[in-house]
Amino acid sequence: KRRRSNYLLLLSLRYFCSDRSKLHDEQQRKARRGEAAAGAGGRMDGEKTPRLAWKTPLVFHSKLLCLSLLYLLTSLFVSIHVSVSQTGCVFRLAPLPLSDHEQRLGHPLFSYPPAYGEHKHALPSSSPEPTCESSVLFSDYLVALEEIRRLSRNWSYPRPAVDSSVLRYETGKKGSFAGNFSTQERISYLRRGGGVDGDGGDDWDSSVEVPCGFFRQFPIPESDRRGMENCRGVVVASAIFGNHDKLRQPKGVGLRTLETVCFFVFVDDATLRDLARHRILPAEGTGIARVGVWRVIGLPTAGLPYKNPAMNGIVPKYLLHRLFPNSKFSIWVDAKMQLTVDPLLLVHSLLIADGGADMAVSMHPLNVHTMEEVVATARWRKWPDVEGLRRQMETYCENGLQPWSPAKLPYTTDVPDTAIILRRHNLRSNLFSCLLFNELEAFNPRDQVPFAFVRDLMRPRIKINMFPAEVLEQIAVEYRHNLKRPQEDPSEAKSREKMRRASSRGVAGSSCEAYLLKLWGDEANDSE
Repeated sequence: KRRRSNYLLLLSLRYFCSDRSKLHDEQQRKARRGEAAAGAGGRMDGEKTPRLAWKTPLVFHSKLLCLSLLYLLTSLFVSIHVSVSQTGCVFRLAPLPLSDHEQRLGHPLFSYPPAYGEHKHALPSSSPEPTCESSVLFSDYLVALEEIRRLSRNWSYPRPAVDSSVLRYETGKKGSFAGNFSTQERISYLRRGGGVDGDGGDDWDSSVEVPCGFFRQFPIPESDRRGMENCRGVVVASAIFGNHDKLRQPKGVGLRTLETVCFFVFVDDATLRDLARHRILPAEGTGIARVGVWRVIGLPTAGLPYKNPAMNGIVPKYLLHRLFPNSKFSIWVDAKMQLTVDPLLLVHSLLIADGGADMAVSMHPLNVHTMEEVVATARWRKWPDVEGLRRQMETYCENGLQPWSPAKLPYTTDVPDTAIILRRHNLRSNLFSCLLFNELEAFNPRDQVPFAFVRDLMRPRIKINMFPAEVLEQIAVEYRHNLKRPQEDPSEAKSREKMRRASSRGVAGSSCEAYLLKLWGDEANDSE
C-alpha cells in the first residue's frame, strides 16, 4: 500500500509539472498582456491600475495530488499506530459489556497516590498471532445479572445428576496444611469416582471424605470470616503476599454489580506495610479495610501455613469454595492482572452460556504439553528445584499422564494460563480444586504442571471451558510484578545456593520414556 501511494504521488507530480506548468505559463502570458493593455488605458483615462486578486495555490488545483497526499499521510499514521500498539490491531474496540441504558461505577474507583504506580509496567501481548476481534460474545448486562441472581437463589437449576451429591471434606489435625499425603494416597482419591462400584462413570460416592487442606489453621480474622460467609453470589478474589504486586481496581464494573459480586483480596504484613506507607490504608487498621471495591483481608505472616509466599497464595487461589462456602460462582484474579470486563458478564459468557461449564480457564499462549511447561519452568527458573521438577514429571508419567492428542478433546490443551480462573462451585469443580491443591503442596506451587494429570485421571470428569489466550488479553491487562523484590530470608538464600541442576542423563529407562516417544512421534517407528 505504501508503494502504491508513492506511485500515485509520482504520477501526480508528473502531471502537475507537465500539463499544469504549461497551463500556468500560458495564463501568465495572458495576464501580462491584459495588465499592459489595462495599464495603458488606465493612464489615458486617469484610472488606477487594478490590484491582482489572491488565487488558490496551484498545488491545490490538482485533486489527484491532494488525494495522494491524504492517502500517504493516512497510511503513515496507521503504520505508526500498528507498530506501537500492544496488539498489532489497527482499531481494536474494547468489548461493550454494559447496555446503553446501564451505568458503570464512577472512575477511578480509588485515587492512588502517584508514587504507588499501580498502572506502570503493563506487558504487551504474549500471543504469537494476536487477533483483533473478540471471540467472546457478551450478553446484555441485565440478562446476565438476572440469570446469575436466579441461579444463586435456586442452586438446583440447572444441576446435573452428579451435583446432587455433596462433597465431604476430611477434617482433623495433621503435620501440614494439606495433610502431607503420599503419592498413592493422593492418586487413590483421583480414582474414587464412578460410583460405589468404581465403574468409571460420572457418579460420585458421597460417603468419601476428600482431603482439601485446612488441617492447620488459616489465620483469617473472625470479622472478615463472617463477611466471607455472607457472600452468596459471585466472589472475585485475589492475593498479594510478600508485596509482590500492586493492588489494582477492576474496570467496566456495572452500577448494580456490587449487589451480587463481592471483591476480596488477601494480603500479608509486608503488603500491608507498603499500603500504609503510601497512605492507601491506615497504619493501624480498625474495622473493615477497603480500597475501592476490594475488601482487604490482612493475614499475619507468622500465622500463614507456608514460608513460601507463592504457596500461601495457592490457598485462596484453589480453595475459594472452602473460604466462601455460600458463594455459587468465583473468579480468581492473579494480582498481576486487572479485570477490564464486568465479572457478571464473564461468569455468564464463560461458565453459564452454551450449555454451561464447571470451570473456565485460558489456554497457554505457547505450551500445549505438560513436558513443555516443565522444561520452560526449569529453563526460565520459575522454580529453582529442577531435580524436584524431574521427580514430579516422572511420578505423573508413571501413573498415567499422556501428552496431549486429539483423543483428549474437548480438552484443547494440557497447559492452562491460570492467571484468571472462573468456577461454578459444584462437586466436580470443588473436587478438582482440592485434588490439584494436594499436588501443589506435595511438589511446588507451579499449578500448570499437575493440571492435566489431575484433570485426565479424575472421576467424575470435569467440564472445562479452555478459551483462547486472545480472550484473556481482551478481558484483562497483565502487569509486571514489583521490580523490587522483598528481602530474601538468609536460610532460603543459603538453600538456594546449595541447589544443583538436574543431571543430563538420557531418557532411556525413565518412566517418561513412553511419554516422550509419543510426544515426538517415534513410537510407531520403534514398533516397525
